Amino acid sequence: MTDEEAIGAVVDEMYAMISGPAGTRDWSRQDNCFLPEALQVRTWVDEQGRPQKLSMNLDEYRQNTTPFFADNPFYEVETSRRIDRFGNIAHVWSGYEARRSPDDDDAERRGINSIQLFNDAGRGWRIVHMIWDNER
Repeated sequence: MTDEEAIGAVVDEMYAMISGPAGTRDWSRQDNCFLPEALQVRTWVDEQGRPQKLSMNLDEYRQNTTPFFADNPFYEVETSRRIDRFGNIAHVWSGYEARRSPDDDDAERRGINSIQLFNDAGRGWRIVHMIWDNER
């Protein structure tokens, strides 16, 4: 498997991990995607138009999203991907659409995931940082 294929497989697994019908997610799959010290950063714009962010470690992300996933079907579908790699680091720009069903024609929202990966000895490519923003 080439580095690009291995990086793509990690990104595919990340999308598969969070996507599914309403209910629990298999959080053990995070080990297939993320380094233990990884951060995930959600961004948005508040009512006054100011940029905001919430930085979460893996446990905080699980705690933050579990109630939403429990009550809502959620499928994040990748719409574009660009991989830039140098040595043991890689950056992926991954466009997405969020839907209530994988075959919905209408996306609830679109955005970009900016994903940084590290080629960790013995574990392979893993996400070390991820930040995303929804289209406005």
